[in-house]
Amino acid sequence: MKVGERGQITIPSNLRRRYGLERDVEVEIVEETGRLILRKKRTLACPIDRFVGMLEASENTDDVLEELRGR
Repeated sequence: MKVGERGQITIPSNLRRRYGLERDVEVEIVEETGRLILRKKRTLACPIDRFVGMLEASENTDDVLEELRGR
């Protein structure tokens, strides 16, 4: 494998499939002990974000929590 004129490299298709490197997947290159490592970019999304907007506007959060707790 060679680095192209503009610094580009081609990742073999079998490795792209194995590691889920599809089109538009963000990757990062990090240096560790004198080596360059290519890996999928980590997302730092807040785990709470997936619950935002689940309640109807008319629902009271305290009432929903009480219901979930079985009270």
